[in-house]
Amino acid sequence: MVLLIVAMATSLAAYMALQQNLWQRQVASQFERAQARQLGVAGMDWARAVLAEDARGNNIDHEKEIWNLRLPAIPVEGGEVIGAIEDRQGLFNLNNVVNNVAQFQRLLSVLGLPADLAPALVDWIDTGTVVQPGGAEDAYYLALPQPYRAANRALAELGELTKVKGFDSRSIEALRRYVSVLPAADTPVNVNFAPAEVLYAVIGGLSLSDARLLAQQRQTQPFKDIADFKQRMPQGGGITVVDKDISVKSDYFWVTGRANVGQAQVVTQALMQRASNWPTVVWQSVQ
Repeated sequence: MVLLIVAMATSLAAYMALQQNLWQRQVASQFERAQARQLGVAGMDWARAVLAEDARGNNIDHEKEIWNLRLPAIPVEGGEVIGAIEDRQGLFNLNNVVNNVAQFQRLLSVLGLPADLAPALVDWIDTGTVVQPGGAEDAYYLALPQPYRAANRALAELGELTKVKGFDSRSIEALRRYVSVLPAADTPVNVNFAPAEVLYAVIGGLSLSDARLLAQQRQTQPFKDIADFKQRMPQGGGITVVDKDISVKSDYFWVTGRANVGQAQVVTQALMQRASNWPTVVWQSVQ
């Protein structure tokens, strides 16, 4: 009986020690994650301060600005933190499509994607019920095996395209490098960041080869204003530049950060709008 009691006591002590060890590891892990989360949130504030300082210094945004440089990981106690700021206004805003169908169709064409994706997206976003040629309204979506209605509102994020007629993973991936989803419609494209394909889409009559030449020129000499951009455009050829469609300044930026503390890692992502100089967070994720 005594031996049995001793054995039980020993087993209980070992179990308690194991549970205490697990508890200590859980507490340490939670503490590390809390630290990493705080660093990630602090990184967002750092990005806002950098963008605000840039706005006070000039009215032009281009690839050579300090905020656009990739910084190495910064060591912190017990880990490291890294962050990056990316322009989002050099891309075609999908929420512009209602008033700029032809531009989106040119982008689809140069990427080798079906032209019907444009009217389908227009019908998904606009509040009307008239079906565009090649588009789809409620009747189409309600007839699907898992029915739903057209959103009839602006896109919130790129993944929403999976619900729109004709869009699949292949077409979305093909578009990812060239499009953005910004809350304001009719945002101009920053020609200092726009890929050649986006310049081709936005500037009527511009050839893809000329668009690539313009993108190459700005690497050494960014466009200082719309007049400068027009002056460097190829002359003739029926090229049409609509001033409201382009800009040399950006208001929207994508900020990413990663904080590592011990075994914990937190990734932060945010879409920021720089209005009245100090950026506000439009959308944010901390994971």
